[in-house]
Amino acid sequence: MSGSALPRRALKRVERTFAFLDLCGFTAYTDEKGDAAAYDVISSFRTAVRQVAAERGVRLAKWLGDGVMMIGVEQEDLVEAVIDIEYLVDESRSPLPMRAGIARGRVLLIDGDDHVGSAVILASRLCDRAEPHQILAQAGTVSLQMVNAVEIRLGEHDVPGFAHRIEIVQLTAPSGR
Repeated sequence: MSGSALPRRALKRVERTFAFLDLCGFTAYTDEKGDAAAYDVISSFRTAVRQVAAERGVRLAKWLGDGVMMIGVEQEDLVEAVIDIEYLVDESRSPLPMRAGIARGRVLLIDGDDHVGSAVILASRLCDRAEPHQILAQAGTVSLQMVNAVEIRLGEHDVPGFAHRIEIVQLTAPSGR
């Protein structure tokens, strides 16, 4: 087939939910406590992430040092997974709290495993904006009738890279946990 190009295929778009999780203060912790202590914190975090992801049926897209990008086909499974991971990190008495951002939308699927689109970027930006122990999402990401979470409305906010203000909510586990 020298000289001829394959016909261009239609772009593949899929509906997915994305979450970025991050351990707060990891760089300073590593600097102060050393690599061995940092390794212990990362190992504990990754164990919790792997356990919950397997139980909830969500995909670990990529590790990001002291964080992770996760993908869910069903948004409820991913939201509950993130809430469960945050709970496990807290229960383990980790010296570093977790924060997270979650967003859902149609994105391009490239090469079968790479997701590109505004939902991915928004989830990352919401994680960056989140405070320790906070899980932020775009309002309407999940139906609270279908997910075991409580939603606290935080109002509309400017998010870098987005032309319009985004209504943000905080997701938490129901009281009693």
